[in-house]
Amino acid sequence: MNIYVGNLPYSTEKEELQEVFEAYGIVESVDIIVDRRSGRSRGYGFVTMPNEDEARQAVEELNGSDLGGRSLRVDFSRPKSEGQRGRRPSRNNQGQHRRQAQNEAEPAKSSGGLFGLIKRKLFG
Repeated sequence: MNIYVGNLPYSTEKEELQEVFEAYGIVESVDIIVDRRSGRSRGYGFVTMPNEDEARQAVEELNGSDLGGRSLRVDFSRPKSEGQRGRRPSRNNQGQHRRQAQNEAEPAKSSGGLFGLIKRKLFG
């Protein structure tokens, strides 16, 4: 079971988080998410525990508990939705989708070339 652990102190190491969860059972893996640019922890991570009962107990007992002066947020992680997979679309793609949505919402206008553009700007 994959478990989300949020509100981690930025100084938390993988080994420390693993020890916390090993009190509840076998820990398969621990990942603390770090910022690509700075290499600093982003304050959350994921713990994988193979036994469902042990994982449920860890989630129930560790959610809201204190680690390094911070109240942990512990819950089962949810799979990414289709729109969240991979990288974000580039700004060009976002603009293209925005323009496409605007074009679908507006009635079609004949272009009329440069004169048509000026005419539309002046007279709406």
